[in-house]
Amino acid sequence: MSTEWISACDESSIAKNDVARFDHLDGTYAVVRMSDGICVVMDGLCTHGKAHLAEGFVDGTTIECPKHNGRFNVLTGEPVASPVRVATTVYETRVHNSKIEFRLIK
Repeated sequence: MSTEWISACDESSIAKNDVARFDHLDGTYAVVRMSDGICVVMDGLCTHGKAHLAEGFVDGTTIECPKHNGRFNVLTGEPVASPVRVATTVYETRVHNSKIEFRLIK
């Protein structure tokens, strides 16, 4: 795991209550911008059905998987609605010089 900050995208490229996909090396990530403007990067595949969370729906602090409608808490990665039962990883995230950046450490 790296301690370097990875630039995922411009903050302005994601509307509030939206999510974008970001691929880096062998990983897929979901870059979420919540309604209050807080940005979070999490693993991009649902732990239940392996669907891309970037194709899902953001509502406040939850993201809904597009495949089976399971939901995760964006801030903690914890499952909040079935059929999701296993948490996903949420990474340390910051906005620096208008770029959403994250580190691949837990």
